[in-house]
Amino acid sequence: MKNTRRLFLKLSGILGLGLMNRVKAFGDTESKVPLVDQGMRNNYQIPGSKDSGKSIIGDYGKWANSLLDGKIPSHSYRRDKWESLEDWKNKAIKITEEKLVAPDLGGTPKVTIDKKYVYDGLSVEEISWVLPTGGRSEGIVLKPANAKGKLPGIMAFHDHGGWKYFGKRKITRTSDERHPMMVDHQRMYYEDLAWANEVAKRGYVVMVPDAFPFASRRVLLKDVPKNLRQGLNDDNPDLPENAKAYNNWAKGQEDTMAKSLFSAGTSWPGVFMAEDQKALDILCDRNDVQADKVGCGGLSGGGMRTVFSGGLDPRIKCAVCVGFMTTWKDLVLHKSFTHTWMTFAPGLPPALDFPEILGLRVPLPTMVQNSIEDGLYSLDEMHEADKILSSVFEKAGAEDKYKCSFYPGGHQFNKKMQGDAFDWFDRWLK
Repeated sequence: MKNTRRLFLKLSGILGLGLMNRVKAFGDTESKVPLVDQGMRNNYQIPGSKDSGKSIIGDYGKWANSLLDGKIPSHSYRRDKWESLEDWKNKAIKITEEKLVAPDLGGTPKVTIDKKYVYDGLSVEEISWVLPTGGRSEGIVLKPANAKGKLPGIMAFHDHGGWKYFGKRKITRTSDERHPMMVDHQRMYYEDLAWANEVAKRGYVVMVPDAFPFASRRVLLKDVPKNLRQGLNDDNPDLPENAKAYNNWAKGQEDTMAKSLFSAGTSWPGVFMAEDQKALDILCDRNDVQADKVGCGGLSGGGMRTVFSGGLDPRIKCAVCVGFMTTWKDLVLHKSFTHTWMTFAPGLPPALDFPEILGLRVPLPTMVQNSIEDGLYSLDEMHEADKILSSVFEKAGAEDKYKCSFYPGGHQFNKKMQGDAFDWFDRWLK
């Protein structure tokens, strides 16, 4: 058990949000590990429960937790002082934006269509644009090949998975030939489905942008001082061994990136949200999209992006957060080490608990999907987050607009979960 624990701690630094132990229903346990090292498969389990009375920051946990525990945050809609929904939302959104300090990226970017073709019954567009944050951004747009007129839209957010070399490819399929690491990735998290394709087939225009700093948005080694490259370069990056080496290098780069962003006066979720909003601008600006019927969703890091974009951008009329819901308390005491720097905005927790960021969208339709054996969170805090969101929607008289479900298994967005999520989109966007 000690060796298993040490291996988990080692892998957590590599995989960030991507660690999971998939536990199937009815006790059929299948442990799957991303392709960091084939020899590591089936050699560990993620602890799904916390040691009683222990904290990941030792005895300091009691003090740190006391800063939040037992206190309803200042801008929580659960406080009696907030009687007007509109007044609460205006002030709560304002303070959240102040804490995120998202950069201003200007207007809708100019889009270039790099490729256009049909695959698996879908019209596929590979597009690109340039942002003030630097570099070329790429995305994939999917819709039924025979579609006529305007369709509702979906912003499909890819996961983190500890693999920054990949982005949009994690949840799309545009050819019979797939990168071997993406074959493994989609089997592990998505029951071998490219979920962006699957929801597009239901009659949506689906936008899948690379997130900062993944894939086309990744930090290039040539742009980093030589002494920090660990002997790596950008040659032949798509080779599995080079992609794995880059992913391993990028895990340490998170500390550096977070410190630099904080020093620049912004935050990682702030940059995420700003770039995702530009992608949303592009989607809503398309002449084949019903801009007043746009949803968003994603697993893990995509779920986290759903929390911020879904909570703060009213253009998102329906949101599905998968595998990223808990409380700040859980992160303080038990689970921050399983998560990326991309989650945290200093100064925000005293104002709103984590689920209340997503709750800023009330009364707009909102779904949360949790997995019971997801070791990235404590089960009791996932339930606590559900209670918090339920109370927000109940107070707003919008109980029917919120749904939370718990599924057997580990960190995943499997076929059953996808079907439920797509039905939710259909209910509110069609």
